Amino acid sequence: MTKILVTGGTGFIGSYIIKQLVEKGYLVRALRRDSSQVPRYIPEPIFNKVEWASGDILDVVSLEDAMTGVDAVIHSAAIISFSRGDKKKMYKINIEGTANTVNIALEKNIKRLVHVSSVAAVGRTPGGDLVNEDKKWQENKTNTAYAISKHRSEIEVWRGMAEGLPAVILNPSTVIGYGDWTSSSCRIFKTVYDEFPWYTTGINGFVDVEDVARAALLLMESDINGERFIVNADNWSFQKLFNSIADAFGKKHPGHRATPLLGEIAWRVEKLKSFLGSHKPLLTRETATVAHSKTYFDNKKILLQLPEFSFTPLEESIRNACYNYLNAINKRQP
Repeated sequence: MTKILVTGGTGFIGSYIIKQLVEKGYLVRALRRDSSQVPRYIPEPIFNKVEWASGDILDVVSLEDAMTGVDAVIHSAAIISFSRGDKKKMYKINIEGTANTVNIALEKNIKRLVHVSSVAAVGRTPGGDLVNEDKKWQENKTNTAYAISKHRSEIEVWRGMAEGLPAVILNPSTVIGYGDWTSSSCRIFKTVYDEFPWYTTGINGFVDVEDVARAALLLMESDINGERFIVNADNWSFQKLFNSIADAFGKKHPGHRATPLLGEIAWRVEKLKSFLGSHKPLLTRETATVAHSKTYFDNKKILLQLPEFSFTPLEESIRNACYNYLNAINKRQP
């Protein structure tokens, strides 16, 4: 395989996938909407080597053009949102867009499809049990609209596999690293930098964005098909994560524990502020639920299947990300 198409190439994970593909010498084509901005956190020379294809995964004609003449597709285009107002759009892009990608990959006999999904598609366990790749999806109150959209998009990939498409699925946990800290999971860093005073004792999985990109490349280069892999460095409490980021920034630790009752009040206040101020709420009912849940994700499968792969310790990931965020802040100051 020499020429790779990346969907969602201007997104957080997609941009790091492009970076590693270019660094390994692959010819890279990336699908990009006309309204999308090339992220500034990736060195400009990297993106100068990319063949940008104007289009959208919902525009079948442009997607078909982009997938012509490539050997493999890494499908990372998706919307991540926990706002009720984005639900309809998110379902359309995440589910229908994936279905379009699978259908065209089958038509064009693409040699390899790597689908970047999420641990959200595997599902959470209300009791806090260890989640691995064998877990069966269950309908319950802990499933966010985003989780449902990613679960249904995976169904489209499994359908493609059943029809003969060589494909593999990645299920990253919450992705951390240096990016645009006004969007996606990168907002965690800005929240701590601004000394947000609240924390929860919920437990979740976290992983470095560079590790997700490296896992995507290794699985693309492998002969593994019809499998899914949880990509998770470690399971931490949100309190531990916030404290570690605060230490790396030289900021105060969040000092107030947010109980489930306070969380219920807080997301309602945020919803009202959002309505009055015409901006998306920082906290929603879904994010409040996740922040108080305790879910542990098992990473043994990918470590066994890819012996050359290892995870970056979260402490190191946080230090590196905070160093880059601080550098970016200093460069913007007069």
